Amino acid sequence: MINSPQQALKHYFGYDRFREGQQEIIEGALNDRDLLVIMPTGGGKSLCFQIPALLKSGLTIVVSPLIALMEDQVTALLNNGIGATFLNSSLSSGDRYQRESEILAGSIKLLYVSPERLFNESFLPFLEVVKSRVGISGFAIDEAHCVSAWGHDFRPDYRQLGQLRAKYPEVPIMALTATATERVRQDILDQLKLRSPQTLITSFNRPNLYYEVIPKTKNSYSQLLKKIQDVDGSAIVYCNSKKRVDEIAAKLNQDDVSTLPYHAGLESKIRTDHQNRFIRDDVRVMIATIAFGMGINKPDVRLVVHYDLPKNIEGYYQESGRAGRDGEAAECTLFYGAGDVGTIEYLIGQKVDPETNQPLEHEQRLARQQLQTVIYYAEAPECRRTIQLRYFGENFAGNCGKCDNCLYPKPKVDCSVDAQKLLSGVARTQERYGIKYLVDVLRGIKDPKISERGHDRLSVYGIGKDKTLEAWFDLGRSLIHQGLVDRSNDGYNILKLNAQSWEVMRSERQVYMSIRPEKTFSSEKASNSEKTFSSKISPKTPASQVNREAAEMLYQELRSLRKTIADKSKIAPYIVFPDASLMAMAQQQPVTKAQLLKISGVGDRKLEQYGQQFIDLIDNFTKETK
Repeated sequence: MINSPQQALKHYFGYDRFREGQQEIIEGALNDRDLLVIMPTGGGKSLCFQIPALLKSGLTIVVSPLIALMEDQVTALLNNGIGATFLNSSLSSGDRYQRESEILAGSIKLLYVSPERLFNESFLPFLEVVKSRVGISGFAIDEAHCVSAWGHDFRPDYRQLGQLRAKYPEVPIMALTATATERVRQDILDQLKLRSPQTLITSFNRPNLYYEVIPKTKNSYSQLLKKIQDVDGSAIVYCNSKKRVDEIAAKLNQDDVSTLPYHAGLESKIRTDHQNRFIRDDVRVMIATIAFGMGINKPDVRLVVHYDLPKNIEGYYQESGRAGRDGEAAECTLFYGAGDVGTIEYLIGQKVDPETNQPLEHEQRLARQQLQTVIYYAEAPECRRTIQLRYFGENFAGNCGKCDNCLYPKPKVDCSVDAQKLLSGVARTQERYGIKYLVDVLRGIKDPKISERGHDRLSVYGIGKDKTLEAWFDLGRSLIHQGLVDRSNDGYNILKLNAQSWEVMRSERQVYMSIRPEKTFSSEKASNSEKTFSSKISPKTPASQVNREAAEMLYQELRSLRKTIADKSKIAPYIVFPDASLMAMAQQQPVTKAQLLKISGVGDRKLEQYGQQFIDLIDNFTKETK
């Protein structure tokens, strides 16, 4: 009898302990609390609503934005012996009737639907029947940032979800997402009408990911090819256009790298086929536009490349986060070229109201602000994690040891005096202007607007003539990303003083900034990321206890067996066992069911399904290699 979260975790999912925040969220859900869960990709969000669904009576309804995503999760749940299903437009009327019958019979614990399906006129009466016969234990809103117009992936259909509170006032709601700024988080709470919600935000930091930026040159394709050839595992390459996707995919196939394209220009069936082949390890590389995003539930991607500049940090974090969802080492590479900036600026200029054909000035302003943040991320000599995490309101001390700037640091200089000048400019102009205007004041630029406002008579006017425009901009952006001054999020980039700003101005805090000797980084240093990677067989067991070469051979044989089983069952290999479980098997070499059950990721269900096949392989391998 499974009656506790810990028992369910081991029995169904094979894990002995919860990850950060999971247990607290699950306990809140079991107490029928409304919850807002902000947890990074790979943090284990799904378990937060799946385990309560197993332990509570009634049906849990999961709202998911993509058919591929819900199908993938349902397949994994069924393989773990959990009653789950989905209802979407891909089903025939007969299949839909069969699934609805199973729901009403009480054999289904989790139902996945899209927001469009949830509020379909024919579906709402069915929900009333479900409520009266089996009960609705909760709603889980996955990818909840889609609710917010301030998010990077707003979907109007998600706005309807605010109606759930009125229709089902007694049913708890859990909203989950990997990426949400403070503004988006508040919008989620408001739109979904969560009642006294328990909010849990785990760290946005992904310590297993290595981040680097490489200058885009004529040789960038060759660099991309080498990275893909060197990586031991799957890779995703993001491009900003369908044309670029097709070009890169064709080149890689010519260079004997099994690759498929994915973009909105392909027919839906082709996109689905390509995604399934990638998830099932039939091909190693997917070249895609950002249309290839939330539907990916593949934990063993070892490399994510942005061949073109992303439009905002939030999207970049989400897309690069497709790497290393299993917690193992993975690499995130961004190719940066000035030409990409011009392309994005042109697209921003095309944002117009479809009815009036007039520019959407507010949206354009916000988009340009987001673009400037990405440009700073690409050009900054500071810790890349610090910049990313600061965007989401999380402080990080820097020197992460897992990005190109920390591994190959640029010289640092004390810029406290210049920082005081800039912050004094913010104070003297009453915190009403953006950095461009402030720098003009500091540099003593003769501008009618400055003289009209009397700012040419301020003590800070002209005190920064000795520095270039670019140098002042670098300092301003560095102060923002170090948290030494705040910036408005309305697109105007207005600088606001905070407590740390006054510490700097009172000489109570020194300010240091890394300097970049060139506009972009050294390609030689930026490409040395392979030094950060650990072996596929992680050294959790002392080398004296296991022959690493033999362990690597066994690991590859275990992967081959996993692929054979997965192909036969028409499921993704990771659904059988994740890479981390195979690594542990290769190290520990269990030859009994009791030993195998101790491996993380091996639960009772999977032990029964696959255990003996893996035990037999390991037993034969150990006998042959003695």
